[in-house]
Amino acid sequence: MSNSSTADLITLAQAADIDPITTLLQANSPFQGGSLTGEFPHEKVVQMAEGGAPVIVARRVAGGPVVGVLFSAAKDTAQAPAVLAMLEAYAGGPGAYVYGPVCIADSERGQGLLALLHEAMRARHPGGEAVLFIRRDNIGSLRAHQRLGMAEVAGYVLDGEQYAVYSDAAES
Repeated sequence: MSNSSTADLITLAQAADIDPITTLLQANSPFQGGSLTGEFPHEKVVQMAEGGAPVIVARRVAGGPVVGVLFSAAKDTAQAPAVLAMLEAYAGGPGAYVYGPVCIADSERGQGLLALLHEAMRARHPGGEAVLFIRRDNIGSLRAHQRLGMAEVAGYVLDGEQYAVYSDAAES
């Protein structure tokens, strides 16, 4: 399994990935001191994964643990209050989709996985605009998405938390 190509390591999520994705999200949830917005019980992850939009996973070695995940969703399927508030602040252009949540294992951050996940997601949404929200206190995520060429297009406050809305529309 050595010398795995990037194509082997960045793939569409499969049913067998649900438990590892859930574990990764839960390890980075607010309850665990993480910076994700909301909690991610198994049932919620299943629902998100079965939403009909691509879910991309990253592994460092073929067959290895999931060390990164990036969800996407159609705007018209949004239910989470933070996503609905984001879309009210900025809905994006034609073909825009909800990008996220994205989560990368602590041990893998700063090593280029976010860029690979983003590139794979863009390939699954050709010509589409990624629209995402990031809590303003999540400086690492704000900087990482700026490095991808994304730009802040709006902001909002929900439940006393401040959020920035980002888009990758300017990247093309």
